Amino acid sequence: MTRVKRSVLFLMMCVTLLGAFFLYSHTAEAAGFAERAKNLTAIEGVRISTSGDKVRIVVDAADEVDYQTKTLASPGRVVVDISNAWLSPKIAKSQSIDSRFAKAVRVAQFDSNTVRIVVDTEMATNANNYDVFSLTGGSAAYRIVMDFGNLQKSTGGTTIAVKKSGGRASSSGEVKAEKKSTETKSAETKSAETKSTETKTEDRKTKTTKVSKGTYNRSPGIDGKRIALDPGHGGSDTGAIGPTGVTEKSIALRITKRLEELLKKAGATVYMTRTGDTEVAKDGANASDIDELQARVDVANDNGADIFLSIHLDSFTNSEVSGTTGYYYEKGSEESRELAAAIKNRIVKSLDTTDRGAKGSNFYVCRKTDMPAALIEVAFISNPAEEQLLHSDTGVEKAAKAIFDGIKDYFG
Repeated sequence: MTRVKRSVLFLMMCVTLLGAFFLYSHTAEAAGFAERAKNLTAIEGVRISTSGDKVRIVVDAADEVDYQTKTLASPGRVVVDISNAWLSPKIAKSQSIDSRFAKAVRVAQFDSNTVRIVVDTEMATNANNYDVFSLTGGSAAYRIVMDFGNLQKSTGGTTIAVKKSGGRASSSGEVKAEKKSTETKSAETKSAETKSTETKTEDRKTKTTKVSKGTYNRSPGIDGKRIALDPGHGGSDTGAIGPTGVTEKSIALRITKRLEELLKKAGATVYMTRTGDTEVAKDGANASDIDELQARVDVANDNGADIFLSIHLDSFTNSEVSGTTGYYYEKGSEESRELAAAIKNRIVKSLDTTDRGAKGSNFYVCRKTDMPAALIEVAFISNPAEEQLLHSDTGVEKAAKAIFDGIKDYFG
């Protein structure tokens, strides 16, 4: 065999071995992903519809998922990260949108456990022009819906910047937007909501009410009730920060501690998730987000609380956005919705804030508690006027008293 033939044969063997190596690596990687995917939820579709008033993007999931939303500028984008999920290969990775409200949507497997949805839109600069919320049932087991446009004319609403996983905020301004649509309510609708909150039926005056997770006391009055209070954030987690540097964690704690005093004076037993500037989980700043949130939930569940209330302040990139919102678990009890609405109504009346509604959510602390639970965004710390009000002794007193009155309305 000539030297040339030997060289050609050697080269062919190298190419064959290299091809086999890459084929094996690809097969092994695919097998490894398939194994991991057994514990992940499939993202099965991304659908787009347009009208003169809005663009709607619907993400279909095979099961309920947690997700986080954030906005980016220059150019404007809304980003939704879906946790513990994998992207079906049948989904188009990029779709153009022929609308003035959004230009394109891109989807990718951001990492081994996260699917990222990016929408190119300038609507992200205004909280009144986009909404991100979840729905169950219908064409998919679980859907994440993103609306962009003139939402006050449609079934969409306003997006409110809240905290990562319902508890911790990131320094990048990450927001959690798990909620139902929040169209502007007419006076008639607001009146009906207030009436439903204040009306007490005979069934609700029984000593205890059974729910899927536990038993809680819904008898009239605060005396004798067991109430779990959760001042949002704490320790290494400042929460949102206002224009003058006031932190959400500090105001939330001040309001909650004053509320604790009012409730105890009325005869309630109060369980605080924190009483100082600390984390709640035993590992402190080293705890994961889920461990921190679960530690807060455990305070309520382990003590058999009759209600759980998490107190926060909202934030958004647009400093003009303002108002009060009550959140409850979207698939939870009617009592949770009534609790969120009752407290929200009282705060709006006392602080004269914009009524942003009582909304369904997927927040961990509302979803994992055994009793009626609500997360209240008292006002926007990013709004200079509302920051100034809530940083004052007068504002703290008015907020605490309003929440106390809302709890009284709930129990009747």
